[in-house]
Amino acid sequence: MESQQRLEKYDRLVPRYTSYPTAPHFSDWVTPDDYAAWLAAMPADAPLSLYLHVPFCASLCLFCACHTTVVTQAAPLLSYAETLQREIALVARRIGRRQCVRHIHWGGGTPTSLPPDAMLAIMTAIHREFDVAEDAEVAVEIDPRALSDASVDALAAMGTTRVSLGVQDFDQAVQAAINRHQDFALTAECAARLRAVGIQSLNLDLIYGLPHQTTNGLRDTVRQALALRPDRVAIFGYAHVPWMKKHQALIPSDALPVREERFAQQQAAELAVVDAGYVRIGLDHFALPDDPMAQAAANARLKRNFQGYTTDDAPILLGLGASSIGSLPQGYVQNHPSVPAWRDAIRADRLPIARGIALTDEDLLRRDVIEQIMCGFTVDLAVTAARHGAPLASLMDAAPALQAMARDGLVDWDGRQLSVRPEGRPFVRNVAAAFDTWLRPGAGRHSAAV
Repeated sequence: MESQQRLEKYDRLVPRYTSYPTAPHFSDWVTPDDYAAWLAAMPADAPLSLYLHVPFCASLCLFCACHTTVVTQAAPLLSYAETLQREIALVARRIGRRQCVRHIHWGGGTPTSLPPDAMLAIMTAIHREFDVAEDAEVAVEIDPRALSDASVDALAAMGTTRVSLGVQDFDQAVQAAINRHQDFALTAECAARLRAVGIQSLNLDLIYGLPHQTTNGLRDTVRQALALRPDRVAIFGYAHVPWMKKHQALIPSDALPVREERFAQQQAAELAVVDAGYVRIGLDHFALPDDPMAQAAANARLKRNFQGYTTDDAPILLGLGASSIGSLPQGYVQNHPSVPAWRDAIRADRLPIARGIALTDEDLLRRDVIEQIMCGFTVDLAVTAARHGAPLASLMDAAPALQAMARDGLVDWDGRQLSVRPEGRPFVRNVAAAFDTWLRPGAGRHSAAV
């Protein structure tokens, strides 16, 4: 099948598979009491990861699909930071012991929208309640447009080891269309300031499929971004979901690149990054060959969670902050997305869980299969099924879809071993979807596969 035909057939709406089952299937059947029981049952030697969500930004980027709001006053930021410290203590009490933390990820929104002293106080609360490993990774997402010198100093004092800088696109017409004005000089200066205080690991996020974006323009953005020699680069496709994020309706649909141009942008950007010496990681990440993510991918240790691809292999991720999602062996939990509802629960000494999902044995099996496909592009279904005590036949509902993909040149499939071919990698989410028994075509609203 020709590339154009594949694009027309397989560029449909499918989940990103940062979890399985995916978040649209969470419900209020999972309660704060369930979460409390799951925390209490946590093995004493289980290492943890923490995700802290800060749902605030200084201005609204029109492409954004995150849980965030614009806040410019100090009072709500300080209130949020104080409540976040209370949530850290509340969760620790429910666990009932000090637990080892190996990864801490700050996301948003813009975590550095919090005052520097507030970020330091939150980090102090984490150290007070948990045993943070000396070699723990501390990663923070940053908007280079709003990073004070005091915030840079606070990041260093917090022990930050990795930062992710949003770039998106350096083209001025694109920036105007998405309300994000950020030139290369500002971004380079931000990277230099962070490196000067000892934060050497740098990630850059780029986006294709934006309004008024062109393939040649995106190549120029990639060339400039790589001049900063980041350790990792992520190239995401813009998800135009105005039914979920009303502000995206301000982006006129006729300014968005058509499917063929969007695909060309993806291919051109990825080729430019690979030609610069980066290793392709999964669907949309790239890393220098000596980066831990590249090494994890080479050794089949790459993982995928709500932050995307990661080297984090901790079996438990605790979500802190409004809308944050946690993952435990028993299932997923999500905090109230509304800051007032989240805050009120914590002030009443209640875990602020709004919804979640308990995992069945079948969910665990299919999650394992999907993660292997998304991370390594290959899976031995018989070996994976046996590891979960299930027969190979329990996965054969995917066979018709896999056979069709094999005929179309996306995968190699012999009834047991599945491998995604290079031509099929842009459509790896479609391959994963063949194993998704929760997915109902047309019932959910997801982003385009490419």
